[in-house]
Amino acid sequence: MARRTAASSTARKHFPVIPAWGWLVGVLLLGLGAVLIPALLNPRPVSALPLEVDVRQAAALREQGALVLDVREPEEWVEVHIPGATLIPLGQLAARVEELPRDRTVVVVCRSGNRSQEGRDILRRAGFTRVTSLQGGVRAWAAAGLPTVSGP
Repeated sequence: MARRTAASSTARKHFPVIPAWGWLVGVLLLGLGAVLIPALLNPRPVSALPLEVDVRQAAALREQGALVLDVREPEEWVEVHIPGATLIPLGQLAARVEELPRDRTVVVVCRSGNRSQEGRDILRRAGFTRVTSLQGGVRAWAAAGLPTVSGP
């Protein structure tokens, strides 16, 4: 029996007792690793674009090849629109998102900037990552002296 006691005391000398806070830190680090490692290995695409851009930024994006998506109604479009823009009224957008390219930046526009925010959010929920809306809409675009056209 004395031998077992000697062996037990020797084992304790080689394996120190970890205080409770040490175990807690270890468990927290394991949990953090379980969350962070998958996120680092499979990151979500994050848009580098702000939620809204001003007319200067929108014009620059357009010049770089961004699609300008107008979400106003056809009557508003005929009055005035940004050259080269694509018209999909806001009420139809959710059903027509597959018509839009996912490999291009999309700048959503409307008359004053309210509907374009809704349109941007519809696209973001549909998985578009490179999408923003024009602050102030076509009114701000025209007021800045940027090109517009009328008619169909």
